[in-house]
Amino acid sequence: MAKIQMKNAIAELDGDEMTRVLWKVIKDELLLPFVDLKTEYYDLGLKSRDDSDDKITYEAAAAIKRLHVGVKCATITSNQARVEEYKLKQLTPSPNGIIRAELDGTVFREPIFVNNVHGTVSCWKNPIVLGRHAYGDVYKNCEIKCPTAGKAELVFTGVDGKEIRKTIMDMKGPGIIQGIHNLDNSIESFARCCFTYALDRKISVWFGAKDTISKTYDGNFKAIFQRVFEEEYKAKFEAAGIEYFYTLIDDAVARVMRSEGGFMWATKNYDGDVMSDMIASACGSLAMMTSVLVSPDGNFEYEASHGTVQKHYYRYLKGEKTSTNPVATIFAWTGALAKRGEMDGTPELVDFAKKLEKATLQTIEEGYMTGDISRIASPEAKAVLNSWEFIKAIRDRM
Repeated sequence: MAKIQMKNAIAELDGDEMTRVLWKVIKDELLLPFVDLKTEYYDLGLKSRDDSDDKITYEAAAAIKRLHVGVKCATITSNQARVEEYKLKQLTPSPNGIIRAELDGTVFREPIFVNNVHGTVSCWKNPIVLGRHAYGDVYKNCEIKCPTAGKAELVFTGVDGKEIRKTIMDMKGPGIIQGIHNLDNSIESFARCCFTYALDRKISVWFGAKDTISKTYDGNFKAIFQRVFEEEYKAKFEAAGIEYFYTLIDDAVARVMRSEGGFMWATKNYDGDVMSDMIASACGSLAMMTSVLVSPDGNFEYEASHGTVQKHYYRYLKGEKTSTNPVATIFAWTGALAKRGEMDGTPELVDFAKKLEKATLQTIEEGYMTGDISRIASPEAKAVLNSWEFIKAIRDRM
């Protein structure tokens, strides 16, 4: 069979641990037999990032901006235990945080629904699209461990030399302080990405923050969202029969948990990090969620929304075949290939991506699945497969 040709490459960002293992299996079994795959490869494994002092991460982000499409495997963000395990030179920052800052994009995550897998929130009848601001906040912070008592201050020096100074706390003993920031331009881009994506999907937008407590920081998010909506999107939303409204983040959580779904939940960076995992888990599995980073200037990075599946990797190193769910990683590839085909005018590549997604869901709906979703499948799974068996079952249906 002649392989499907690609006109242009996509940026391929490899990752860590069990997802790295399955990354290669997916390519070998589900992609390379059918597609003449063109990629620019970047090894974003933890040791590679540490050895290059994160130069390779910035190179990968630049490649996404140049090629306009990237696909990323899950990666480790190091802690002290990882420094010792991998013998790193230093604590490495989040590669996702670097890439998101470089692209100044918004992350859209959405659960993958299948007919025989029923989540724990019974009222959700349609997927909730989570729009996560992908710049700033704690992901690009500055922190100090204060060794003694002292005065902690927040200082801003303008380009005109004028200084604004506020006392954070007169600390009576040792402690910790943290500085975070965001930019008006980035918040505006976030708002436009959310409203544009919602119009394309014909879904309403809910935005939640905590301006009653964070009157300046969160209040700025609220004000910018409202201004962008009123000036650029209100008439379009009314014509489409959808709405935008703001509410406090705790009220948003309560509303989401008793809703039927079918809307976009716009969130700040950290809120989206936490709530996307809640939505994915409630719908069945962290591995059953798509994730795409969309930049305001039209660049797309597709990734698995979960971690590197560390425990399964340790079992794999002992020679065990684990039942790790690869669906989110498969959908990262299909999303990137479909977008590449859409941009390049190669409908056969788009069609291939859709067929691979259909074969993946068909495998599950016919009763063949990994262990994580077999526990909530109805009717019961016909067979619980390890990752290699599951990928082979998808290949058979292709």
